[in-house]
Amino acid sequence: MPLVSTGELVSSAAAGQRDGRGGVAAFNVITLEHAEAIAAGAERAGRPAILQISENAVKFHGGRLTALAAATAAVARASDAPLSLHLDHVESGELLRAADGEGFSSVMFDASKLPYEENVAATAEAVAWGHARGIWIEAELGKVGGKDGEPPLGAHTPGVRTDPAEAVAYVSATGVDALAVAVGSSHAMTDRTAALDHDLIGALRRAVAVPLVLHGSSGVPDDEIRRAVAAGMTKINVGTALNTAFTETVRTHLAAAPKTVDPRKYLAPAREAMTGTVEAFLRVIGGEPRAVSDS
Repeated sequence: MPLVSTGELVSSAAAGQRDGRGGVAAFNVITLEHAEAIAAGAERAGRPAILQISENAVKFHGGRLTALAAATAAVARASDAPLSLHLDHVESGELLRAADGEGFSSVMFDASKLPYEENVAATAEAVAWGHARGIWIEAELGKVGGKDGEPPLGAHTPGVRTDPAEAVAYVSATGVDALAVAVGSSHAMTDRTAALDHDLIGALRRAVAVPLVLHGSSGVPDDEIRRAVAAGMTKINVGTALNTAFTETVRTHLAAAPKTVDPRKYLAPAREAMTGTVEAFLRVIGGEPRAVSDS
């Protein structure tokens, strides 16, 4: 089916949350197998999903966005599931501008490393650019650790958590369509042990009018995800869990058959492992009583 817009998927999920239904999941794409697994997992779960390409993934592909975006969009269009294309954790103005015309309906513009006032100014400029082109813009306030080798950060680490009053001012000053907040999750976690600050999630949901986004959800246990969605987290980002499933499957296959040279022999089961991971996360995020495997 045609690509769906991220704004439509997030808005629909936010409206459903008011009726006790779940949020919407966003999964990171690094290879073609990632995109295929996300689409297949969404079809199996009967749920929509967002396919995210991060700035780091673009760097991995030599800094060239077009081929990866075109392949991901083609996979999404061939799927029966409602899928959107999102450009994630963009710090480069050049990459932000490249989103226009490549099938992206949304961008997460990440100025969170900048001092607050500079973050506001840069994000407001990105929002103005995006809205003039019909592109939905997500931003981040607070500090979600774990990217690029940073250590995980606890929900109560001083200076890390997103402050509700500051979030209200930030959303008003920038005009963002969604806000990623720091509430205790961390990027790149390979074990599911993160404990979220649910009181803070509730306070942010009451304070901020736009949908809230949880980054680093691979390290968050099922019940914590369910509680976070019930409390008002709408867009739930998952990346590392797919890579863990992929890599563990490849490692197991090559250990058992070290003379394998045909990559299809290990990429097919690795893609299937990611598909199962996507399906399981979608069922949890969508509010179904099925656990995501910790394996």
